[in-house]
Amino acid sequence: MRNLDLPVATHDTSLEAKGAGWLTMANVNKSFSATAVLKGISLAVRKGEFLCLLGPSGCGKTTLLRILAGLERQDTGLIEMAGTNIGILPPAKRNYGIVFQSYALFPNMTVEENVAYALRMPRAHRTRRVGELLDMVGLCGKEGHYPAQLSGGQQQRVALARALATQPSLLLLDEPLSALDAKVREHLRHELRTLQRKLGITTIMVTHDQDEALGMADRIAVMAQGRIEQLGTPEQIYHQPQTAFVADFVGRANWLPIDIDDHGSVRLGDLHFDAKLPTRYTTGTAFCRPEHVRVEASWRAAEGMTMAIVEGVEFHGGVRRGVLSLCADRDIKVQADVSPNEAGYDRLVIGNRVPIFLAHDKLRFFTGIAK
Repeated sequence: MRNLDLPVATHDTSLEAKGAGWLTMANVNKSFSATAVLKGISLAVRKGEFLCLLGPSGCGKTTLLRILAGLERQDTGLIEMAGTNIGILPPAKRNYGIVFQSYALFPNMTVEENVAYALRMPRAHRTRRVGELLDMVGLCGKEGHYPAQLSGGQQQRVALARALATQPSLLLLDEPLSALDAKVREHLRHELRTLQRKLGITTIMVTHDQDEALGMADRIAVMAQGRIEQLGTPEQIYHQPQTAFVADFVGRANWLPIDIDDHGSVRLGDLHFDAKLPTRYTTGTAFCRPEHVRVEASWRAAEGMTMAIVEGVEFHGGVRRGVLSLCADRDIKVQADVSPNEAGYDRLVIGNRVPIFLAHDKLRFFTGIAK
């Protein structure tokens, strides 16, 4: 399905002003046997940016990271960093640090030896540098410990310190938090982002966790089937999805069937919106977030106002999540997240008939069947 509410692509001149072309990939392609894994990837990353490659398993995000690291070779395409074509260089010449999902620590080496592994300097300088790095990641006093003696979170910090030891220009992170439990992961997410901002190091992180990407990234590249579906800030990705895939993959979503009339207007149940969609389409889907469905305390005449019946309610800490069916068409189900400070919170009780409001500016329309 195609989104008719947004342009296909936008050109962000503000990023150019901030050095968006410090790291660039142009038409990068990669296949394994007969399977195309990356299809024409083009991307510009500014110096000091935290970029997340977000997508489901098999979308090509880890392959792209490995190509940046020189661990895989692209079939075609150009990769430049600070004006240098690094796409033809071996990994040791690319000036990056990398943290893998498994951390890849040497089990027979101490923390100090792991961190110092890539350092080529006099022993006294090396010891001082390791001390600085362990202090930076909060592991002072652990120099003599072995990886097996550390928690998962501590091992992740050691791997990060080792990646930063040589003061690289680029930090690559391959799902570095996925092996940790939820509480530790959330804590280290904040610590990692704070450290990245402090160092100002350009960072590219692969993740399939949308909360991780939304909470950490300056920009997110959402990937699917070897392509970048959308590139933008977390707010743009969440509130202004340019494709049905992005809308569905990031966050919770309502997908509501619409009909398109000969004037390009939309009918949704008994609601009508002047959407000015192309008249060559007869059907489509309206997308909106559950938090944008307002349950009202009382009826008022307005575009986007209709009646619904509460069919189910779940408590989710800060909100009640209701499942409602439109009175005009009981087959159309809408999820609504309502917080305690909203007027309709107490009305969200199974069996209640309640007014709900769908604001036109919170809906995104995707076309379906052409005439």
